[in-house]
Amino acid sequence: MPSASYPALRLRRLRQKAGIRDMVQETQISPSDFIWPLFVIDGENIFEPISSMPDVFRYTIDKLVEQAERAISLNIPAIALFPKIDENLKDADGTEASNPNSLICRAVRAVKAATPDLIIMCDVALDPYTDHGHDGILSDGVIANDETITHLTAQALTLAKAGCDIIGPSDMMDGRVGAIRAALDGAGFEDVLIMSYAAKYASAFYGPFRDAVGAGKKLGGDGKKTYQMNPANSDEALREIEMDLAEGADMVMVKPGMPYLDIIRRAKDRYNAPLFAYQVSGEYSMLMAAIDNGWLDRHAAMFESLMSFKRAGCDGILTYLAPEMAEILQKR
Repeated sequence: MPSASYPALRLRRLRQKAGIRDMVQETQISPSDFIWPLFVIDGENIFEPISSMPDVFRYTIDKLVEQAERAISLNIPAIALFPKIDENLKDADGTEASNPNSLICRAVRAVKAATPDLIIMCDVALDPYTDHGHDGILSDGVIANDETITHLTAQALTLAKAGCDIIGPSDMMDGRVGAIRAALDGAGFEDVLIMSYAAKYASAFYGPFRDAVGAGKKLGGDGKKTYQMNPANSDEALREIEMDLAEGADMVMVKPGMPYLDIIRRAKDRYNAPLFAYQVSGEYSMLMAAIDNGWLDRHAAMFESLMSFKRAGCDGILTYLAPEMAEILQKR
């Protein structure tokens, strides 16, 4: 602790000028901290607005490639791809998830061909592909953990073969990280990374995302709560993270972000492993609604929201704000 006290010690001296404030700033943020989530649809020459997510679009593959090139120009190192597939391709088992010529696989190949240095992350979960909207296989109305893992492993291998750099299991099945790691290694994909959605809560903030991928309309009851975490629990999150790291996760994620900064801090202090947060769709849309109504300063609110993740201990952030924030940071 400092030996001096007021009036010899005046902490406001460090705040009096912008140059001094910048000099002693503890936390920094840059475009290299961002993973930019992008939505892909079938078709050509389309960018389709998402009504619940202002300024966010679903892109056909040709337009997606343009966004990938934009990411490179802004020094954003990675994108995360999420598909919205035709309802006719969905079934109870989400079999389209393992189709090597699926929309997401075609998108990965196209982006890799155009921007080979851009890192691509792909979600591993069945909810965009099932006709019931759940992340796993339903058996008598219950999500079957081990049967789901078999499907998730096949999905992960399909994505790795397409060229995905980071596999992101977001399903919250017990044991899926170990099964996916073993399958990837056994197929010669030892260098494909796993960023597990290790502490994914059964949150009210996912609604706009489910609109974006067409996964929420048929959900009912408390089904997601049987595999996603109770928002009241903190110790359980550390157990989930520890399990995923032990099974071979290279990086772990807390989702959502801002309502769970305490979890981020505890996880970083406990494990000191590469840690990410997802500033999810509901967080984004809530922020944009306040900005659009003139209640918040746009750039200041965006910057502060992202800085909170870094200050809490995140190494990186999945955020829909990535391109706009990267442009701002480049101009500073």
